[in-house]
Amino acid sequence: MIFKTRKEKKYTFIDKGEGHPIVLLHGLMGGLSNFEKMMEYFSSEGFRILFPQLPIYDLSVLNTNLTSISKYVIRFVEDQIQEPVTLVGNSMGGHVGLITALERPDIVKNLVLTGSSGLYERAFGDSFPRKSDKEYIRRKTEEVFYDPATATDELVDEVFGVVNDRGKGIKTVMLARSAIKHNMERDMPNIKTPTCLIWGKQDNVTPPDVAETMHKLIPNSDLYWIDRCGHAAMMERPDEFNRILHNWLKDKV
Repeated sequence: MIFKTRKEKKYTFIDKGEGHPIVLLHGLMGGLSNFEKMMEYFSSEGFRILFPQLPIYDLSVLNTNLTSISKYVIRFVEDQIQEPVTLVGNSMGGHVGLITALERPDIVKNLVLTGSSGLYERAFGDSFPRKSDKEYIRRKTEEVFYDPATATDELVDEVFGVVNDRGKGIKTVMLARSAIKHNMERDMPNIKTPTCLIWGKQDNVTPPDVAETMHKLIPNSDLYWIDRCGHAAMMERPDEFNRILHNWLKDKV
């Protein structure tokens, strides 16, 4: 399916379908390809799906942090949607969702997290010592998934392009450090938004105990597991992810 990108004011985004708005928040190296099947499914099931391009590489050095990205999401919801939304975030996107739900519960009706940072995570590290080695990048990308075949050539090329672009590489490392520093363990009990945690049982970036701890700390949360699945459940096991989320949303919107 081809999704048409819109540009309005300072926002570049995809807007598909009609109904309750679901805003998708991608991870640090994520993109549209991570959510394509989810967008296809929910836009045909009575939901409005919005996918904003987060300003990961456009922020000033002083403002390259997760709080700034959350502020961008808040402005996007206020300017383009103007009603409470369901936020769905993977990895760093989930972390941004947590910050947004904490700061502006009035605009976040539901929060959905999958492989979210916010407590701790394993990633590439603070730098990319072998960034010019494409096979190394391929192996590191494959580690994100339970099934290495999910790391397609196109996805590896995307990651390779980011880590070999000096400006993007620096911003990526800065945001990864921001995520590590912005630990939300003490904040999570104050998040009252209904929260759905959908986690891959074999996630080795944000392991299962991260999901279990989040479930304990976030008062109004539900936790669902997907077996034979890594860090990006909506990408690796989209049909199961969509079924779980759709059932959870039935009495929430």
